[in-house]
Amino acid sequence: MTLTEAPGAGERAAALDLLAALVRCDSVNPPGITERPAALCEAALRGAGLPVRRVEAAAGKPNLVATLDNGPGRHLVLNAHLDTVPPGDLAAWTHPPLDLTECGGRLHGLGTGNMKAAAAAMVMAMARLHRARGSWSGRVTLTLVADECTFGPDGAAHLLAVEPGLRGDGLICGEGPGAMNLGLAEKGLMWVRLTATGRVGQGMLTALGTSAPARLAVALAAIDGWNDLRAAPPLAALDHPANAEGMRLSANVGRIEGGAGFSPAVSRAEAQVDFRLPPGMTRAAVAARLDALCGEGLSWAEVKGWEPNWSPEDCAPAVAVRRAAAAVRGAAPRPVTRLPASDASRWRALGVPAVCFGPQPGLASGTDDYVNARDLLDCIAIYAGAAVHLLHPAG
Repeated sequence: MTLTEAPGAGERAAALDLLAALVRCDSVNPPGITERPAALCEAALRGAGLPVRRVEAAAGKPNLVATLDNGPGRHLVLNAHLDTVPPGDLAAWTHPPLDLTECGGRLHGLGTGNMKAAAAAMVMAMARLHRARGSWSGRVTLTLVADECTFGPDGAAHLLAVEPGLRGDGLICGEGPGAMNLGLAEKGLMWVRLTATGRVGQGMLTALGTSAPARLAVALAAIDGWNDLRAAPPLAALDHPANAEGMRLSANVGRIEGGAGFSPAVSRAEAQVDFRLPPGMTRAAVAARLDALCGEGLSWAEVKGWEPNWSPEDCAPAVAVRRAAAAVRGAAPRPVTRLPASDASRWRALGVPAVCFGPQPGLASGTDDYVNARDLLDCIAIYAGAAVHLLHPAG
């Protein structure tokens, strides 16, 4: 078998069995307890003959590190996370969230797209690389981490802080940007708490538009209009119609609070707003808009955030994934901006070139989360092939 050959029956069955077992593990974050899926991946890696160790910052949230040292050469890091976002309204699911259901070529289950399918594919790719040690030289490390879905401190952030040797020479993160495209960039994050205050009194006792809820409602309506703002791509590779969503500011309003009944005397109302900034737009630019929006009785504060980030089109991981994907699928993936955040940004912040590539089919995961079975299997070959391309760029 060549490293980019399609999986045979045995490898396919093993990949599907591993993914099914991972989906059965409830690892919703919060609380983000990933002990069960980590144990499954650890057993699979050890069963393939790979050394595995744990680096844990918090109880129940192990980070797995499996390294193949195979002589002198570059160091590639593969990364996936084992926690999932909440399923939302269970009544909206067509298939049981914690059961892997194959239907029409799709594999449904919570966390399949984000991102247990990529984790399973990377485990299988590491097994391929282990079996083919005679055909490459260098180092490949797989990091399977916790605490990604809430951008918490116990996953990749902890791993990179305590083990700087895991930075590597390049990173491939399994967070797919959708449609088997190549995530060359990703949006920045800006979590904002918007607070409105007003006269303490029921609506019939306050002047029009001066109550805290009214002021908050006007501000949120204005922010909703910012969803049409776009940035100029900082890289020519990102300037194409398929990346239109990647160059748009998105503003999503989360929790809204104010009062405790139908007719309360509300003096304060609050909303949490999630901004995702396209490459070419800064948090300072959004902050200026918020400053202009906030007048009497309205203020804002940033809770968490980082700038949009990207890697050069010709960086080693990007070239390696394009070459491997072209060999496996007959065409190289298009470079795009990934809409949600990923751990790739943590490596980029350290100066390490990083890309996102994986089987998540849409721009983001949601109800009836799924991956295409073919994409899952192709990713096994692409991850393994990309590793060899990066370690041997002239090969």
